[in-house]
Amino acid sequence: MNEGRVVIVSLRQADGDSKLRPAVVLRIMPPFNDMLVCGISSQLQHYVPNFDEILRATDDDYAQSGLKTTSLIRLGFLNTLPVLDCKGVLGQISEERLERLQKNLSTFLWAKNV
Repeated sequence: MNEGRVVIVSLRQADGDSKLRPAVVLRIMPPFNDMLVCGISSQLQHYVPNFDEILRATDDDYAQSGLKTTSLIRLGFLNTLPVLDCKGVLGQISEERLERLQKNLSTFLWAKNV
């Protein structure tokens, strides 16, 4: 599985139920090559500026993402899953968008007073 892929996985929701939804593979994790993914949502009101990414139909990488509507890539919605839990691949985000997401997450994790 490649980083930057948009995949379909079962993610646990705030209410405790699990739901099949799209997610972006942020990183392949050692030692078992599990996927660190962040969930994608159409609920744009949850957008966190300078942290999350909104993927719009007008963006260069929208068509290749495989998403059907403007979507929010939520860095606060992280899960680590085995590759076998991937139910399908929708597409791919751009390398530039992947790097921004990884940088935003890294910056947040290193911040002293969040």
